[in-house]
Amino acid sequence: MNPNGRLIALGASNLTRGFRVVVQSARQLWGDPVEIVAALGHGRSYGMTSSFLARSLPGILQSGLWQHLEQAERAPTRALVTDVGNDILYGASVEEILGWVEECVRRLRSQGAELVMTDLPLASIDRLSGVRFRLFRSVLVPSCRLSLVEVVDRGLAVEEGLLRLAERTRVTMVKLRPEWYGFDPIHIRPGRWGEAWRAVFVGGAEQAGTPPALPGGRPLEWLRYYRAKPQRWQLAGVARQRRQPALTVSGGTAMYLY
Repeated sequence: MNPNGRLIALGASNLTRGFRVVVQSARQLWGDPVEIVAALGHGRSYGMTSSFLARSLPGILQSGLWQHLEQAERAPTRALVTDVGNDILYGASVEEILGWVEECVRRLRSQGAELVMTDLPLASIDRLSGVRFRLFRSVLVPSCRLSLVEVVDRGLAVEEGLLRLAERTRVTMVKLRPEWYGFDPIHIRPGRWGEAWRAVFVGGAEQAGTPPALPGGRPLEWLRYYRAKPQRWQLAGVARQRRQPALTVSGGTAMYLY
């Protein structure tokens, strides 16, 4: 069965947490069945292998998502490019990060996708004290040795580059709102997931024809989405694979994770 629409979602931990919201938004916009194709996961990098606890994932550019898209039937497509800032903490240069994102944009454009990109949560990070920054750095990316000033400087340079890229390639840029964040400077608060990810999905502004506000959904639905496995990953150094789609829900909407 051909899908009514296709959502392509690229990101890391924020997208992983808000994944149910963007899936539901796509289903409400196009109606089932929708094809969801995503490369996401805690700590996900755009251009290198990344690890979170004992689990490792390939870079988004090295994932199987692109082969899937090359073989897919054409359909109305919206693509979300989010969570770009992780690679700063991994030590990637500004030029590398912008190059990886630009290549993703180029490939998504070749699919005829309508593109939406988020900026970095710099306003939230800028409110950090040195002590809080070192605490979050030690928990989230223990290998990082960049100072808060270095992270902010690189973040500003990446954000400026993203804005130029968005303007040059006609990508809709969504500004992340400071009120979406709390004590954690880089993760959207759970109470704001619905508001934030709906805003990202629709391109930052309410528009005619966009889906209505999301219902609450079943309590355990988010957990099903969260536990779905990608095509390939490593756990404690052991390669694992999962046949796709990772999850199919009522109405025939299928989720392919990479």
